Amino acid sequence: MVERDTIRLLRECDSGVKMGITAIDEVMDHVKGRGLQSILRSSKSENERLQTDLQKVLDDYHDDGKDPNPVVQGMSWVKTNWEMLIDGTDSKIAELMIDGCNMGIKSLSRYMNQYKAADERSKDIAKRLISSEEKLSADMRQYL
Repeated sequence: MVERDTIRLLRECDSGVKMGITAIDEVMDHVKGRGLQSILRSSKSENERLQTDLQKVLDDYHDDGKDPNPVVQGMSWVKTNWEMLIDGTDSKIAELMIDGCNMGIKSLSRYMNQYKAADERSKDIAKRLISSEEKLSADMRQYL
């Protein structure tokens, strides 16, 4: 039970961190302000560090992780690009990032509750990822 819950939680974290990195990449070319660029770069770097830590644990379990759902990723891409076409301001980017962070926090919190038997390393990664999402969301508020 512990190993099964651990792998499932790690897979969801892997999918989430990949979605976060992709979301930042999608908006980066539209960002105008240096402060917002800096925050997004920093958040992406944090996600990449988490992804490296996550991959090490997945490797320990001989698991390949999980890519984001292609339908969800495609819908996110369409929404982001549509919003950027209509209103490509830093304020809109901040709003989109906050929405994404909130979805990530909810999903990861649900998985933490669902996979209670997961080991402490995987729970720690999930908590760090949630904390990273919360920080980015808070940092974005000044740009609304």
